[in-house]
Amino acid sequence: MKAKTAYPPVVSVKPMAGKRLLVRFANGAAKVYDCRRLISEQAFRPLADEALFRTVQAAPGGYGIFWNDEIDLAESELWINGKTAE
Repeated sequence: MKAKTAYPPVVSVKPMAGKRLLVRFANGAAKVYDCRRLISEQAFRPLADEALFRTVQAAPGGYGIFWNDEIDLAESELWINGKTAE
């Protein structure tokens, strides 16, 4: 049986230009996550609206981020596909 990988919790998220997010994790790492590829998917299309995009928040407990009750991303997605912030 494969052991489950634990990812560091999200402590903060900040929207950036170009539909990107600056995500800070509990282990001190910071990553930039590009949301542009998501917007082509039906569930994430509302994020094309800049006002909605900028409402992003870190989920309680650090298990990811969310915009509303229907749009969210897990910490594993942000960790795996985010690029280390410079």
